Amino acid sequence: MRYGYYLTEPKGPDPIGGLRDQIAQAAADGFTSAWLSNIFSLDAITALTAAGAGGPAIELGTAVVPTYPRHPAVLAQQAMTANAALGGRLVLGIGLSHKIVIEGMYGYDFDRPGRHMKEYLDILIPASRGEHVKYTGETLKADIRLTTPGAGFPVLMAALGPRMLKMAGAVADGTVLWMTGPKTIADHIAPTITAAAAEAGREPPRIVCALPVCVTDDPEASVQRANEIFAVYGQLPSYRAMLDREGAANPGDVAIVGDEETVLAKLEEVERAGVTDFVASVYANRERTRNLLIGAAKV
Repeated sequence: MRYGYYLTEPKGPDPIGGLRDQIAQAAADGFTSAWLSNIFSLDAITALTAAGAGGPAIELGTAVVPTYPRHPAVLAQQAMTANAALGGRLVLGIGLSHKIVIEGMYGYDFDRPGRHMKEYLDILIPASRGEHVKYTGETLKADIRLTTPGAGFPVLMAALGPRMLKMAGAVADGTVLWMTGPKTIADHIAPTITAAAAEAGREPPRIVCALPVCVTDDPEASVQRANEIFAVYGQLPSYRAMLDREGAANPGDVAIVGDEETVLAKLEEVERAGVTDFVASVYANRERTRNLLIGAAKV
């Protein structure tokens, strides 16, 4: 299992410089990848390109870019440009986002999200390879061939339900997860996506799992802190469904929390579940937690 690090958005007048420093430190510490979320502040693709171009040889991933606000060919062009600037180190993580965001904030129709993602991938994947795409779906159309450099980067889907997981295995290069515990990955995520990839004659998919991590001698307080920081994810339907599958009442219940021995044991459980890439979202006791992760990444 490879280890990645979740970047935190720097405050202050130079956020790109702050990201650049974090990426350099993650590479120096031995992490194989660094990931940035795309919510309501920095645009992840643009920020990673600005901060990562000319930097160390570490994968840079988006977790995740919402699909609805951007035509798939436009996103393909942007990602290809970024990948060219990064020397082929981009991993494009995409996702549907949530109804409250897509309908309530952006004003798009969130009806039949599975159909939307299928049509989106039908355009995005070949377009990002430089192929001519001539496509007419129910909601999306394209007749275009991009000549942008930087073709051929991995595309990962935020996939949790059976239909989306099958799509991620059959068409994309894997999935990127959040708030999904090891039991759910072992019993639901990994078998579904792996079987879909095999049926489609594709290589085994990447399963990128991101979870909150804290090394501590006071796990009860750290779990409570995780519940406070990540409370919204216990309310969003897609993540709530994964927490329920895991038997987790709150987000803190899937956080990887405890002393060094306990956290290492939990990371081994994640690996046994079928995760190919673990991305640590360190939310407290940063130096102690990071030191443990550095050691784990080097094993």
